[in-house]
Amino acid sequence: MSLRLFFSAIIAFCVISLSAQAADIPRVGTYDFPTSTQNAEAQEQFMLGVGYLHSFGFTQAQAAFRRAQELDPDFAMAYWGEVFTYQHPFFGPVSDGPAAALERLAPTSELRLAKAPNDKEKGFLKAAEAYALTPGGMPERRIAWNKAMEEVYEKYPNDDEVIAFYTVSTLAAAGASGDMRERMNMKAGALALDLFKRNDNHPGAAHYVIHAFDDPIHAPIALEAALKYRDIAPAVSHARHMPSHIFIQHGMWDMVAEWNDSAYLVARELWKPGDAVGEQNHASDWGQYGDLQRGDLERSKLWIARAEETLSENPGDTRSTNTVKIMKARHTIETRDWQLTELNNDLTGDELLALGMSAANLGELDLADRVAERLGQLASDSPNNANLQIMFAQVSALAKVKRNGMAAAEEAATLLEDAIARKEAGRLPNGAATPLKPIHEFAGEIHLELGNSAEAVELFETSLLRLPNRPLSLLGAARAYAALGDEEQADLKYEQLLMIWSDDSMPSVQEAKRFVALN
Repeated sequence: MSLRLFFSAIIAFCVISLSAQAADIPRVGTYDFPTSTQNAEAQEQFMLGVGYLHSFGFTQAQAAFRRAQELDPDFAMAYWGEVFTYQHPFFGPVSDGPAAALERLAPTSELRLAKAPNDKEKGFLKAAEAYALTPGGMPERRIAWNKAMEEVYEKYPNDDEVIAFYTVSTLAAAGASGDMRERMNMKAGALALDLFKRNDNHPGAAHYVIHAFDDPIHAPIALEAALKYRDIAPAVSHARHMPSHIFIQHGMWDMVAEWNDSAYLVARELWKPGDAVGEQNHASDWGQYGDLQRGDLERSKLWIARAEETLSENPGDTRSTNTVKIMKARHTIETRDWQLTELNNDLTGDELLALGMSAANLGELDLADRVAERLGQLASDSPNNANLQIMFAQVSALAKVKRNGMAAAEEAATLLEDAIARKEAGRLPNGAATPLKPIHEFAGEIHLELGNSAEAVELFETSLLRLPNRPLSLLGAARAYAALGDEEQADLKYEQLLMIWSDDSMPSVQEAKRFVALN
């Protein structure tokens, strides 16, 4: 880092720290974003807004930008910042909020740009207009935003905040760019990594590194940023959650659970009736997954209770309702504590998967067939929903094997091969398992049950490449290697399992310890 950048970072840190202390707000990172406002307090609020925005703390960012506007009503960059606080930049429908924010600055682009006194601020404002006003849906707007930010970047390639916001616009556009998605992710990742090397306390740099490399192949590149980011912006729930995207890719289950617990608690602390509850739901969903991989069933139940509390405080909220359903279904599938419920048309795909697997494993094969039929109907109604197609194949194959054993092997294998192909045609895993029962692990269990141990080994190993350190895939692989007589590999997998699960009351732990003791 040059002396100029070093002292700029120190000054920015002091500004943020003093402002944070005054407002009783914890850390949000270190960065420097000078603007043309002559109002020092408005600049401080703007700086806080930028810090929150880099970590997707949208509610907090909006409050800071609005306060900056109150202090300096013609502060164009405060309205620029507000534009990006109404929705996640990577997904979601068009919102009226961004356009309304620009309208409050001035009713026309010409009048708005007149309030941005220098070329760089005009460039940022034009990018906000592209994001808020481009005709079409959000994919078109994200691409237009990225192109507008690219123009700013070409003029100011050494400005860290230009680089940071060009990076996040590139990540946003990547999701709308079809076959170019991964190429654009890598471009954004390279920009973010370079910024992170210069300032490893920059919230956007660490955050965008994680988003760019959020898959099992590239995740090792982002581990350093994830470990740093968890402490950069503790004031923001999303910043506490986001490192778990990389921890989950490494099978670091304790850290997945711990940091989502932290994210949930700060989201609860900041929440007021009427606020959005997406951060609470997201942390609950991922936190439960982490604790289930750790084998902590009581913590899984606690997460469900937390999600139910969020729903009770926000009755009718679709995301909260779906989060509770997902978590209950996941608990059933991961613990294999099979539960029968009434089959009705209101059940989601996740609930149907849990019910279908329960019915098949409990011998209620007619019910399992009806569940498969219902999943087939949902899949036909949503032909582009690969997960519904996969879940239909899973319940169908399991029911056939439970009813007819080896006689159903070929038909089940065909269903599963098609499901695997559908899954592998999509993105690499970048979070908790979807469907709730990973298809490679599921197919491995079916082949192991049918005595096809070699096929099972291959499937479990593929599952572990896609979802590293997943206990049920380790357990399945250990059993398959043992069935093949490969005691060395079986012992290795059992030992890896025992590094995650240690509760002697768990039959799988007893099984692993017996095998390891004998070899």
